[in-house]
Amino acid sequence: MSEYVVPEAVAYVPTERERRELDEWFARYDALSAAGDVEAMADMAVFPLNLVTDDSAGDGVTGQWSREEFTRTMREVMGGGEEVTFASQRTPHFLSAALAVVFTDAVFTVGGRPQSVRYADVLVKRDGAWAFQTMIQGGWGEVLRR
Repeated sequence: MSEYVVPEAVAYVPTERERRELDEWFARYDALSAAGDVEAMADMAVFPLNLVTDDSAGDGVTGQWSREEFTRTMREVMGGGEEVTFASQRTPHFLSAALAVVFTDAVFTVGGRPQSVRYADVLVKRDGAWAFQTMIQGGWGEVLRR
């Protein structure tokens, strides 16, 4: 089997400025998450928000959240006022100057309890600003079906 090579004309290489803008966007989002400001977090999204996950039976689950569903669910999972800290390693893959898929390996700690997670976000740039539009993470199937 031969290896497929992406033609250079198709592969998008972001500028340092574009990388920095995306890093700054995530820094703002992380700060809002740590502060539990779900309304401001929602301001950084495009709704309806696409969700891709799986459930405890191992079946893939997809859906969409409105802004109201996002804020309600994030309030529930953000620790109910407990201190939240994040340590994240992100690997962005720019598809174009306005589209990026970002893979994240993170440890978040809520109320002194650490949890390791891996997830991906699809971001779009509109009117000069990044926004997340799709969240991909295992284990949310039961929450999504409520």
